[in-house]
Amino acid sequence: MSGDGGFADFFGPQVPRAGDGGQTPTFALASAAYRDNPVEDIKKADNDWYETSVNAGRPWAKLFRPNLGEAFSRAVTARMLGSGRAPLIQSFGAEPQMVVEHCLAANGIRKARDSRLTLISMVCGLLFLPGTLVWLLGFQIRAGVARTERKQAGALGTAVLFAIGVLAVLFLLRMPFTGFWAWYGRAAIVMPVVGWFWAKRICESTANELRDRWSGLLSGGGIGAKVPEAVPSNPNETAAEQLRQSLANLGAEQQSNSVFYAGPKGILGMGTRWGSWQLAEELVPADPSREIHPFRSWDVIRAIHDQLSLLERGPLNTGGFTKPSIRHWIVTPVGENAKGVSRPAGADVEAHQVKPHAIQEICNKQQFGAGDRHYLGVQWTLWDGQLVLTMLITVTVLHSTLRIEVTGHALGPINGLFMGKPEAPSKSVTKSFKPWESRKVMLPLVDANEVVRLALRAPLTWYPPLLNWLGGTIGLPEPFGLRHVWADQPWRHRFMADDALRAATPVLRVVHTAAIRVLAENGVDTEKFGSRSSSLSTAVQDPSPGKADLYNA
Repeated sequence: MSGDGGFADFFGPQVPRAGDGGQTPTFALASAAYRDNPVEDIKKADNDWYETSVNAGRPWAKLFRPNLGEAFSRAVTARMLGSGRAPLIQSFGAEPQMVVEHCLAANGIRKARDSRLTLISMVCGLLFLPGTLVWLLGFQIRAGVARTERKQAGALGTAVLFAIGVLAVLFLLRMPFTGFWAWYGRAAIVMPVVGWFWAKRICESTANELRDRWSGLLSGGGIGAKVPEAVPSNPNETAAEQLRQSLANLGAEQQSNSVFYAGPKGILGMGTRWGSWQLAEELVPADPSREIHPFRSWDVIRAIHDQLSLLERGPLNTGGFTKPSIRHWIVTPVGENAKGVSRPAGADVEAHQVKPHAIQEICNKQQFGAGDRHYLGVQWTLWDGQLVLTMLITVTVLHSTLRIEVTGHALGPINGLFMGKPEAPSKSVTKSFKPWESRKVMLPLVDANEVVRLALRAPLTWYPPLLNWLGGTIGLPEPFGLRHVWADQPWRHRFMADDALRAATPVLRVVHTAAIRVLAENGVDTEKFGSRSSSLSTAVQDPSPGKADLYNA
């Protein structure tokens, strides 16, 4: 392995490119930026290890609450593009940069809508503030009452709003003022209603556009994200240049060869460790009159790497493995409940990549005690990107014992919350003359409360901290990575589980064959290694997923 080209192939980017696997997880996660579900629905996507928090904001400001798309897109862009942000976990089987771009695009669509709504709020709301406050009071009471679980809540809220409407009509007919104030009083009652109708048309148009993008992503990703603010047109556009650099840094971090082991959570981004097989025997010379030819762990790893690259080949033309991604990893241990990670830094790291000479040194020397460890990984992205299988191999030599350990990790599909397509709002009502039957009634895409909510939030979107304080936000689980925090276990899917279990046997045999060949070439007696390998080969034929990191399980 010589020359820059050889090292580039040997240590190259380890994350599947767009053509290497499906993009279903990418499109599913990106669709969340366009959704109009209640923000609390994000809790449904939590798994056993990670929990998303929902900050409800101020109890008296329910009309300022965001929906799922608004909260998700703002939280993701702030976490993944914010200045001085903490390191991210790689999203294997997905493209986080594409998800962030869709979040920026969704924010841009809403920003254009909010600009028009702000104008309406100023003209029809602020100039006629007394009437606006009266109408808002009615909607606030209605929104507060409607959140209770009593069946009478909706009727009571509507009755309150109707009563305000009746009082408004009486006020118009029997105006207690004359002259200018009489006309202003009439306008203060009428103009907020006119503004509401105007705002409703804008909100409906934007809602349809957002839903079209939501549906388009889940139908195959035909709609691309438009982020013109990330393309600087001249050197003076510092904000655009900073955004472009942040996106580029996000892509570079996605390609990092540094990962983190979080105890029972497994390797962050790769999933939990479901199986472990170890071959450990004493290094004894094949010829007692000669010493073993000196070799290093790296020599064994290189031989295994070369042999794993042939996994997709087989003696029969009957399917088999797809081309895997074979890469070297530097694994850093972190606590099970760690709230953040820190990537390696220094002269041996460039663009989030640990350099080849540092990888070799870690492989050969850091095998006992503190420090990072080296693993060789073979990874498949299957099921249109929904399943990520990773087999990790590490070779250690302590005194005269050589140990070859193979472990299996599996990251399952994205939670079903992100796979749901938009549905037209509707409700079931009982038929008038057939109370034992019900019928579906279609509801408006944007109802009265939603128009008021959007119009009320619009002027505050220019200062997000205040809006977040009033309406609330979602807190992303840490250490954060778009894929692993919302991934389910693959074991509930029969064929996904089969793929994970079937990959173990051939990988284990290839690893042992390559390692034993290197040992034989260097004058090691391989009889015990061969016997132990045969024993493991028999045992692995009937693997079952377990919790290999829970040593008492």
